[in-house]
Amino acid sequence: MMKLHGALVGVCLLFSVNAAAHPNSFIDMNTTFVAKDQRLVGLKMVWVMDEITSADLLYDAKNAKSDSVVWKKLAAQVMANVLGQHYFTDIYRNGKPVKYLNLPTEYHLSRRGNQAVLEFVLPLAEPQPLVGKPVEISTYDPSYFVDMNYKGPTALHLPLAMAQQCKLSLITPKPDTSLRVYALSLDKNDSPGEDRALGQQFAQRVTLQCQ
Repeated sequence: MMKLHGALVGVCLLFSVNAAAHPNSFIDMNTTFVAKDQRLVGLKMVWVMDEITSADLLYDAKNAKSDSVVWKKLAAQVMANVLGQHYFTDIYRNGKPVKYLNLPTEYHLSRRGNQAVLEFVLPLAEPQPLVGKPVEISTYDPSYFVDMNYKGPTALHLPLAMAQQCKLSLITPKPDTSLRVYALSLDKNDSPGEDRALGQQFAQRVTLQCQ
């Protein structure tokens, strides 16, 4: 049986050090938009976890081959916890939430040097016409224990057919000093309590607009 060491947090990956302040863990994200027949059908996400976050996962995987049962079990465990948090993702259009399916169409966990990489496709329950109101997407941990971040616009991708008629924008918020100080004051065992919108205030917003 696989042993996972440390405290259960964020995407239910585990830590081997005593971190302080929020955030305690960092995930670099890449997202590719998936379209079919002039409709947005899903998002292909790639999450690259920092080395400390990755340590226990890679320890459990040891030298197992990428297609081994060990990696498949780890992938299923991590993905189940991501699903338990609704993919950590909000999707809105015209002020209304866009629903997505409870299960990804595909998912995979792998190693990239000393980092664990989770890849999955988030499928929309109802495909959205490309043309029309913009689609807004935010991916974040509500408690801000995990900082989920795009390094820049180059971390967002459109297939060639979409690129001819769609544009993407990435907005990174600039929380005031008092909010940053508050986040830094939280210990790893602390929760923002009633202020569950803490992570949302640090969350980047991706906007897709097609014509």
